[in-house]
Amino acid sequence: MAALTTYLTFNGNCEAAFEFYKSAFGTQYSYIGRFGEIPASDNYKPTEEEKNKIMHVCLPVGDTMLMGSDTGGGFTGSFVEGNNFSVSVNTDSQEEADNLFQKLSAGGTITMPMADTFWGAYFGMFTDKFNINWMINFDR
Repeated sequence: MAALTTYLTFNGNCEAAFEFYKSAFGTQYSYIGRFGEIPASDNYKPTEEEKNKIMHVCLPVGDTMLMGSDTGGGFTGSFVEGNNFSVSVNTDSQEEADNLFQKLSAGGTITMPMADTFWGAYFGMFTDKFNINWMINFDR
């Protein structure tokens, strides 16, 4: 069964926000990565300004995870305060990920089609027909 997680998007201050959350919850990051760590490709090469921004951070909070990133990398839309969150769904299989992606993205806008990623997950993003941002993830 899929698990839901809150995913927050920031306009360059993700690291400061997550340092604040880390202090409040008294936990440590399970992962923190920057746009500069993304392998360069024909599709993406980080700018100097983007290299130190947070690509992805995970902070355990109880039995769940608070996740976030800065805008950038061409993978996220422009920052809009009030719409700077996504519902992240972690699935138990690639088939479940594909099924949920197909159903939930119907009538919406696909930002990143489901595909294998350099970090080892099968992942995709979209905005549904009600303008809610979603991320679908299957960890291999």
